[in-house]
Amino acid sequence: MKETLDTAAQAELVGRLMSTFGRFRRQMARMVGRSFDQPGVSASQAEFLRLVGRNPNISVKAAATELGLAPNSVSTFVTALVKTELLVREPDPADRRATRLSLPAPVQRAVDETRRRRHGLVAAALDELTAEEREQLIRGLDVVGKLTGILHEHEQRTRR
Repeated sequence: MKETLDTAAQAELVGRLMSTFGRFRRQMARMVGRSFDQPGVSASQAEFLRLVGRNPNISVKAAATELGLAPNSVSTFVTALVKTELLVREPDPADRRATRLSLPAPVQRAVDETRRRRHGLVAAALDELTAEEREQLIRGLDVVGKLTGILHEHEQRTRR
C-alpha cells in the first residue's frame, strides 16, 4: 500500500521540486545563454529546435511524442519556424506523406555549440560531487523520470 504525504509535506515537496528545476534551468541559461534568444522564438519553440538539433531528420510525429505535445501543436511550430528559416522541412524519402525535420547548418552549429558548453559545465560540476552524491542523483533522476511518466499518464486520461 502506498503511503501518502500530508498536505504540508506534499506542498513543500512540490515547491522544492519546481524551484530546484527552475533554478537549474535559469542557472544554465545565465552561464551558457539561450540557444534561441531572439524575438519571436518562444521557450517551447526553442526546446523543439533543440530536440530537432539532437535528432536530425526526426518526424513531426516523433517530435510530438518526445515532447509530449499534440501533433497539431508541433505542426504549428514547424510552419512558423520554417517561415523564419530556423527549421528545414523535407518530405520523407520513404513515405512522401510524412516530413522530416532538420536545422539549417548555421542553426545546427549554434545548437551544437550551446549543447557542448552546457554539457561541459554540468560535467565539471558533477566531478565536484562525491561518488555517493552522483549515485543519489542517478536514483533521483530515475524517480523524476517515473514522476514525469505518471504525469503524462494523468494528462492522457484527462484528454480522453
